[in-house]
Amino acid sequence: MGTNLTWHPGRVNLEDRVRLLKQRGLVVWLTGLSGSGKSTLAVEVEHALYHMGRLAYRLDGDNIRQGLNSDLGFSASDRDENIRRVAEVASLFQDAGIIVLVAFISPYRRMREFARQRAGQNHFLEVYCRADLEILKTRDVKGLYARAQTGQLVEFTGISSPYEEPLAPELVLDTGQLSIEEATRQITAQILTRVQV
Repeated sequence: MGTNLTWHPGRVNLEDRVRLLKQRGLVVWLTGLSGSGKSTLAVEVEHALYHMGRLAYRLDGDNIRQGLNSDLGFSASDRDENIRRVAEVASLFQDAGIIVLVAFISPYRRMREFARQRAGQNHFLEVYCRADLEILKTRDVKGLYARAQTGQLVEFTGISSPYEEPLAPELVLDTGQLSIEEATRQITAQILTRVQV
């Protein structure tokens, strides 16, 4: 970071944006293995919030890797940088008063904690989407688990690369048992309690 930098304050602050949007910003961090339903649930929750008159925006792992993070691979350091960038972007969205739905595997606890610190404890909701490996394999339309198990795909989280389960997420969803509708309702309910003005 450069040493000749100064934060340039504006004339519109967080509380001004809260009054304008009639909601508080929130980072909703959906974490879990590939196929656990993170992206599907983010889409459904965004849609539900829209119909409730709430401003929300999705940051999806695959989508972000096609633009902002297209220069990153899947090494441990690249995964950290992937999450660092997204955490910074999510924090800006939250400061703007937007509910930002982050759907990323985000395998390392320390980086999820970094994201929480950037947003602020009161502006962060960690949602752990979990399902048994056998269920995840049945949802694997791209064949990623099969390729990882045969060694054709290296650095695949949950098979050849670690996933550190959250220790104290605000919400745990067994997406192998819950319907999409019920999981969406649970996430949306948690969000609404946090963004009310």
